[in-house]
Amino acid sequence: MTNIDQNDTPGVAETDAGTTLAAQLEAAQAELTQLREESLRERADLENQRKRMARDVEMARKFANERLLGGLLPVIDSLEAGLAVQADTAQHLREGMELTLKQLMKVAGDNGLVAVDPVGQPFNPEHHQAMSMVESATHAPGDVVQVFQKGWLLNERLLRPALVVVARHD
Repeated sequence: MTNIDQNDTPGVAETDAGTTLAAQLEAAQAELTQLREESLRERADLENQRKRMARDVEMARKFANERLLGGLLPVIDSLEAGLAVQADTAQHLREGMELTLKQLMKVAGDNGLVAVDPVGQPFNPEHHQAMSMVESATHAPGDVVQVFQKGWLLNERLLRPALVVVARHD
């Protein structure tokens, strides 16, 4: 009598292995399909986020000056009111201009703009541009004697250097 092992029976082991392989293949295909769907969703989410960010950046650019321009409206109103006055004296005109300049400088300062007016200070090549040099008995050599045009800093970054005359070194 021969002992028959199930593994020796043709077809039984192949069927079990075939069923196992088919189940594994089906599970792998299902997982692949799920991963593809997740990948497509993530790509769509990233694309939507990119579009949102681009829109937000565009809106920020478009309205970046809103605060500054809103602050300038009273200055414009003052200038228009000054121009509407008919027969007035030069002194009144000057006073109106001084008040309007004061308003304008406040708006500029509130938005980070600071004047560079360095008369009597040492020459600073990072903030000043020397136009000429002169002999000066009242200023130390290297000090700014005269300012032709004020410089401006915007949030501590040079917007325009001051054009200056510097006392000469002997």
